[in-house]
Amino acid sequence: MDWMELRGALRGVCAYKHLMDAPVMALVQELLDALNAGRGEEALEGYTRLFYTLKEEGKQSLGSWLYDALRYQESPYARMVEKGPYDAVLERAARQDVATLSALAQLECEALTDALVGCLPKSMMAVVDALPRWESGAELSFEELTDFYRTHGCGLFARYRAFLWESGQLWPVEDPDSPKPEEMLGYERQRDQVVANTRAMLEGRLVNNVLLYGDSGTGKSATVKSLLSLPGFEDLRLIEVQKEELADLPDLIRTLAGRRRKFILFIDDLAFDQDDRTYSALKTILEGGLERRPANVAIYATSNRRHLVRQTFSDRAGDEVDAFETIQEKTSLSERFGLRIPYLALNKTDFLDMVERMAALYGVEMDREELRAGAVRWEMHHPGRTPRVARQFIASLALS
Repeated sequence: MDWMELRGALRGVCAYKHLMDAPVMALVQELLDALNAGRGEEALEGYTRLFYTLKEEGKQSLGSWLYDALRYQESPYARMVEKGPYDAVLERAARQDVATLSALAQLECEALTDALVGCLPKSMMAVVDALPRWESGAELSFEELTDFYRTHGCGLFARYRAFLWESGQLWPVEDPDSPKPEEMLGYERQRDQVVANTRAMLEGRLVNNVLLYGDSGTGKSATVKSLLSLPGFEDLRLIEVQKEELADLPDLIRTLAGRRRKFILFIDDLAFDQDDRTYSALKTILEGGLERRPANVAIYATSNRRHLVRQTFSDRAGDEVDAFETIQEKTSLSERFGLRIPYLALNKTDFLDMVERMAALYGVEMDREELRAGAVRWEMHHPGRTPRVARQFIASLALS
């Protein structure tokens, strides 16, 4: 397909119409339109802007841009393959679109520069000759693309594993802080419960929402984030949600329903002040709303408070029945987590054992008794016998 045929074919793209609105594809259309109309200088400007935009987006060619855009942008056909139902008309449209876009990926730059020569004055031939060329791409396979959707899903969830939910929008995290299994020391029994619950979700079984509560620095958040590093958990996606965004959480959950990936909505350091009524929104999400939570979504939260909502003496004042109801209302939130796992500070023996294991993990060579004595002195000046304090102590040895 030459560039003139391609210009018309791109006008007929239907199933991937959103791609035609992207800056790269808009520039392609402007370039082909200018060449078709014989507007040489406008076409030259379009060519250079197209090259710049491809490089600005980190792509080596139109083919590489199309390859990623077809896989990692949402589209009606991709969602159909992932979630259903089957639509034969949509499939035929998508097949035709991919054939057109494949022809674009394989278009040689020389075809464009030759066309430029034909509509520019001779005085500008040196400029055309000096234009950079991008390589033509390989043929785009409709069957391979469909298999990709079926195996990996589509859009951002096919490309990234961790996200932030802010202002009603998902923001991908390219390099998430996900501790590796060998870095997780202590609290094996607690982590085993979290892992088992998560594995059950990945296997399509009914699971509990999870609350990890207890002392600061014990590894509650690290336990959740480390799930992304576990082998066999590749279908897991982690979305961190701030407490202030809880009101918009139902909107997010609706977009996740029916996808092949499994999602943990992670609320870190969760706590509510006495007059904070946003906890009612979370109560409804956890249990009690008319809308059912999708089977591929679970909520994991961490907190330094067992009951999540701060109680005051005023809660217990006044009429006995009213006081009981006030306390019951504020403690009922944590009870809506089916799995509640305590993370408490270590005793001295376990803390020193952890220090030894951590020293071995990070290659610290030191006399055992000297190491343990130093850890005791360090712990006296730092609050809590926790993995965080142990890690800080080991890090301090590198400075001495």
